[in-house]
Amino acid sequence: MQAYVYKSQRKQDTYVYLAARDAFDAIPDALKATLAPFAFVLEVALTPDRRLALADVDQVRANLAERGFHLQMPPPPVPPVRVPRRDDPR
Repeated sequence: MQAYVYKSQRKQDTYVYLAARDAFDAIPDALKATLAPFAFVLEVALTPDRRLALADVDQVRANLAERGFHLQMPPPPVPPVRVPRRDDPR
């Protein structure tokens, strides 16, 4: 299965995978209004053994087959690590 990946120009680290190149009609209008414009990033073959950095390939493939698109949001922020001071009683 081929996927076409686009980066949102409005939301940092947000990507949309499409089942067909430039098939933006698959994206709901409200979501499109929030994320568009899009910049093409890459075309990728989504085989079952393919590994993706921030998404589960099986979920992406299922969403593309069912909806025609998959939305990849940025990961949640990591909370800062608290380093206790020597004079801190905790």
